[in-house]
Amino acid sequence: MSSHREAPEISRDPVADSTDVYAFVSPDRPDSVTLIANYIPLEGPDGGPNFYAFGDEVLYAIHIDNDADGVAEITYEFRFQDELQIPDTFLYNVGPIESLDSRNWNRRQFYSVTRIDHIGRRSTQLGEHLPSPPCNIGPLSTPNFGQLAAEAVHPLPLGHVVYAGQRAEGFYVDLGSIFDLGDLRPFADLHTSFGLPPVPKADGVNATRELNVHTIALQVPITLLTVDGSRPSDPADQRAVIGVWTTASRQQVHVRGGERDREDIEAGPFLQVSRLGNPLINEVLIPLGQKDYWNRQAPADDRQFVSHYQHPELAALLPVLYPGVFPNLASLNSSNQPREDLVAVLLTGIPAGLIPGFQNSTGPTLADTLRLNTAIRPADAPSNLGLLGGDLAGFPNGRRVFDDVVTIELRAIAGVTYPLIDSTFKPDGAAAIVTDGLTSDASDLTARGTEDYLDVFPYLGVPHSGFAVPAS
Repeated sequence: MSSHREAPEISRDPVADSTDVYAFVSPDRPDSVTLIANYIPLEGPDGGPNFYAFGDEVLYAIHIDNDADGVAEITYEFRFQDELQIPDTFLYNVGPIESLDSRNWNRRQFYSVTRIDHIGRRSTQLGEHLPSPPCNIGPLSTPNFGQLAAEAVHPLPLGHVVYAGQRAEGFYVDLGSIFDLGDLRPFADLHTSFGLPPVPKADGVNATRELNVHTIALQVPITLLTVDGSRPSDPADQRAVIGVWTTASRQQVHVRGGERDREDIEAGPFLQVSRLGNPLINEVLIPLGQKDYWNRQAPADDRQFVSHYQHPELAALLPVLYPGVFPNLASLNSSNQPREDLVAVLLTGIPAGLIPGFQNSTGPTLADTLRLNTAIRPADAPSNLGLLGGDLAGFPNGRRVFDDVVTIELRAIAGVTYPLIDSTFKPDGAAAIVTDGLTSDASDLTARGTEDYLDVFPYLGVPHSGFAVPAS
């Protein structure tokens, strides 16, 4: 999860698998927004000799909608290329990699960054042949990975800053419990379905601990993202809200048979094979038979999926899996009322007036994008429960690397957000505390095996070393 191996086809194509997308006002540079798109799920740090890398043949993109139509006005595209320096060895490196131009480093990767302004059809190359850092292999191969990573943070024209390379996986989730028929460990003793005895309650187990991911991180001045180039300071200003999502695309190839042992190959257009806006959507809300199709669609076409937001399968399952624990949710389900609270949170944004001092609405267009109000400054005392924790700078107002999106969305589906549209509804007591058991507040970020984060760009932690991976 968030979007790791979430659909049958993309699970077979990890270098094109969008795993997480983040968008937040940069705490170390509050006149900018940081956009992060992660790919390649569940990277084992010791995965040599062919260590992980972005796909040369994949077009990676981060999209921004700033006029509330679910269509990108701005796109940042990233293309990667491998280069071998020592092709006669099987090794990734033949000695310590002490700089990004080290002669000991065999397989290097470079990339370009292009900004496309769709209104006006203007394309601007911001950087080319930018070096990525190596993977964090171990104390002999990458003795000072922090220095290598710092060298791989590149300033670009117009105030952009970019990093593309391996980082520690920042998303945390108890996959083992969630996919064991929702047997959440903190509530395991209440899971009395199927006629089987419940297991003892326990803290959650972070399934992504000690794993890495490949990250594209981009810092962009706010004035380069808003619809009119302004930097709104009032959260009520509609110009402050942007929608963000990421995609990966592969080029279509036409092969025509010719003479014997000859083929004509013609490159066609790029076709989208993966996308991600809000976390956990394709993973949890979209049914298995539509997941691959969902990955190929544009956010502006998401009205066709609205029934899965209005009547989420997980909301119907919770009272069944935990009999007697969610009676009010069960009653809401039986009334067959559409979950317009989830539609607001995930497809349109939350309009002004429902939460004091807050809105991230993009109007009536139903589009699964990560909505960020750029006028809301970073919190002095953040809560990883975001809006549910009283922190207006957190998910679903964009998403920061440490936000506990699993707990937030579990509680939303369990009914805690339904009073946004019906003040007479009383959520079940369990709805306000349901969690997979990894964190409960911002001060608890490392208490359950979650990653350490950075206070500065690119925010995700130093990737785990292959040498340091503990023996199983």
